Amino acid sequence: MSTPLTSSLFETNPYEGHPNLSDLEAEVLWQYAKLSQNIKELVAETRRLSETPDESLLKQLRSLEMKMGLVLTLFKASVWAVINEQPAADLTGPYAETTADETIMR
Repeated sequence: MSTPLTSSLFETNPYEGHPNLSDLEAEVLWQYAKLSQNIKELVAETRRLSETPDESLLKQLRSLEMKMGLVLTLFKASVWAVINEQPAADLTGPYAETTADETIMR
């Protein structure tokens, strides 16, 4: 991603020997220039990654999605089996013969 101009920026200080700058000022400006270039490269790379999907990541996510679907199906089946194994409600109690609608019995 680096061009000859940017690679030379990281190798030599373009501010060195400037008549209006001290050595410390030239060094600080050079560090800022290198930081700026690194940030520009980072922005370009993140833009590239956000515009084109990563095919290997998508493939892994699809595989994970299928596995999670299988886990959900097995979980539902297990819950259903546990519910079905429970004994039926006892209908011999004192309210076994009552219904919600008593108008028919009158």
